[in-house]
Parts: sequence; structure tokens; C-alpha cells
Amino acid sequence: MAKGPSLRTSPRPTLTAGALGAAVLLVQHFAPHSSGSHLVERLSRRTFLNCRLPNDGDRIEPNTVYLPPPDRHLLVKDGHMLVTKGPRENHYRPAADALFRSAAAHYGTAVIGVVLTGMLHDGTAGLELIKRAGGLAVVQDPREAEYPSMPESALSNVPVDYVLPIAEMGELLTRLVQIPSSGNSNVPENIKLEAAIAERVVGTTDEVLRLGKPSTMTCPDCGGALFELRHGKLLRYRCHTGHGFTANALPKSTQHSLEETLWVALRMMEERKNLLTSMASRGTGLFSVQQEERIEEIKQHINRLREFLLNGVNGSTAVTIPEEEQS
Repeated sequence: MAKGPSLRTSPRPTLTAGALGAAVLLVQHFAPHSSGSHLVERLSRRTFLNCRLPNDGDRIEPNTVYLPPPDRHLLVKDGHMLVTKGPRENHYRPAADALFRSAAAHYGTAVIGVVLTGMLHDGTAGLELIKRAGGLAVVQDPREAEYPSMPESALSNVPVDYVLPIAEMGELLTRLVQIPSSGNSNVPENIKLEAAIAERVVGTTDEVLRLGKPSTMTCPDCGGALFELRHGKLLRYRCHTGHGFTANALPKSTQHSLEETLWVALRMMEERKNLLTSMASRGTGLFSVQQEERIEEIKQHINRLREFLLNGVNGSTAVTIPEEEQS
């Protein structure tokens, strides 16, 4: 049985000792303009493995931890890494889903996906792809996770192989990497296609139709049509430009887009009110009275919209007022 290159992926660091005999590709959610070098330094103090930020096209080396630069996806192909600025997935770039999918497509049974503490749902869809490609799924016990939503999401949607405390993961992964694998010989074609689309950054509508069926919704990031992809319990969406969302993340994404639209509407109404106020101050007689009536009408709309935004778009969650709107 042929054995492909060993590849191990994890959204958070877990290994603290020794030569592993495999590469660790790690996804950490950064602010777009932050620096990844400080995390590389922190990791280097906690492990004997070499830790670094990869460049596009670098070869994957064993006993090395790779962390993508902020605002870049990390993908893998033919023993090398692709560092790209492709579409965000669940509003993340880098995204664990993008890395997991790429690893599943190209390395199949040689992949172990690990989901640790984190907020929201990144990693769930990618872990499901790793399992369908024959890889292993490891999840931190959410009862000990500082932010349990990522582990809980994975456990709710993916048939996970191991659930354990983070302190026990180093020993487990060191043992699992010794198990021979058959590589990517039996990876489903739809996983390979979706990974290929991500590598090219954009796909055609015909290609996305091969992955799922059209939905009635549009992408909150680009406005394109969303396609529905369902595998087992997991429902997710993607557009042909590459934006991806789990079913749980999509409502939050559309709410964010709605909130942005309402802030723009509020700004435009404020500008309209200021213009009419200026015109009324220079007018006389009936013209001035008409302008004052229009100003009062706009003020009512502004107050309603401002109250709606302050109470939250969904009626329960407060939102932050941009500085330019706080006057």
C-alpha cells in the first residue's frame, strides 16, 4: 500500500515536545493587519519543532509548524503550500475550513484534523471533509475549552474519532502519525473539485452546481447566488466566487450585512436632513415652511432607525455606534 506524505492540521497549537515526523499546519484567527511573528515566537518557546510563517510555494517539511500570515489562507498541494488571499469563509481569512478541505483533497487518509478552543463554527465543515476523505478527526473536550463553541460545533456535526483534553493530545498525535495511510486514492471527487476551485480563487456556476443545488438566498459578502451543500447532518452554503458559510454562520453574516446597510441609510438621511436645514435657513415664506415639514419627517425616520440600531438588528443584541454617528 502506497503511503502519501504525512500531513497533520490543527486550528490551534497542541504539540510541545520532540520530533513528530510530520508537518503541523495551524490556523489562528488574526486581525487582518496584525503580525503573525509574535505567535511564531510564542510557539517556538513551547516546542522543539521548527515554527515559521510560510511563503507561497514553500515545500512542506516534517517536524515543522506552519502558521499562515494574517489575512491569508493556507492551502496545500503536491507537497507545497499555497498562501492566498482567496474569499473569506465564515468571514475568516485564514480559515480552518479552507485548510482542512485542501488537506483532505490532496492527502486523504494521511490527514488528522484537530479542532480546539475557539468561537463560532470555523473548522466544522473542513473536519467533515477530512472524515469523508478517510482522515481522522480529533476535538478538544469542550468542557475544558476556554471558548467551547468550535469544539461543540464539530461534535454536533461530525463523527469525531477522539475527544480528549488538550494536555493528552500531544501523546495521541505522536502515536497516530505512525499509522500507515493510503494517501488520497479514495478521496471523493466533489472534495477535490471544491479544493481546486479554492486554489483558483473563483469557480464557474457549472462547477458549483456539481457541488450542490441553488438556494433562494444570496451571498452576504458579494451578493451572488448561494448554493446549498448538504452532507449528513451538516448544511453549508457557498457562492461561485468562493465565499462559504455553515448554516449556523449564515444568519449572523446576513445580520451583519443588514446592519451595515442600515448604518449607510442612517448616514444618508442625516446628510439629507442637513441639506434641507441649510436650504430652509436661506428660504422664506411657504418654501421655508415646506422644508421644515420635510425636515421633521426625516427626523422621525432617523429616530426610528437609530432606535432600531441601538436595540440591535435582531431586536435583542445591542450594536456599536460608529464614531461618526455618535454626535
